Amino acid sequence: MSLIRQSRAFVIVGGLQLLLDWSVFVALSALGVDAVPANLCGRVAGAMLGFWLNGRYTFASREDGARLGWPRFWKFLAVWLPATLLSTWLIVLVEHHLGLRLAWLAKPLVEGGLAVLTFLAGRYVIYR
Repeated sequence: MSLIRQSRAFVIVGGLQLLLDWSVFVALSALGVDAVPANLCGRVAGAMLGFWLNGRYTFASREDGARLGWPRFWKFLAVWLPATLLSTWLIVLVEHHLGLRLAWLAKPLVEGGLAVLTFLAGRYVIYR
C-alpha cells in the first residue's frame, strides 16, 4: 500500500476525527463538565470513528479489504490508551494554567502532534 495514499487518507480521516473529538470536548466543557471527562468523551467519540474509517479505508488492502476486528481493536486500544492519557494530561495542564478557552484552542495542536505517532502505529502495528 502506498505511503502517500495512506497518509492522505489518514489526514482526511484525522480531520473528521478531530472535528468530532474537539466538538464533543468543547460542547461538554462549555456545559460545565470538567476537562478530564470532557476530553475522554471527545477522544472516545473520535476514536470509534477513526478506528472504523482507518480500518475500512486508510489501511484497507485491495486483497483482504477492510482491516477491522477484535485483534486489531485490542492493538488500537493499546496505542489509544497512552495517547489519551497524554492528551488529557496536556489539556488539563493548559486549562489549569491558561484557562478553558485556551484549552479549546490547544486541543487541535495536542491531537495533531499525537496524530504523527498514531499514524505510524496504525501503519506498522494496528492495521498490519
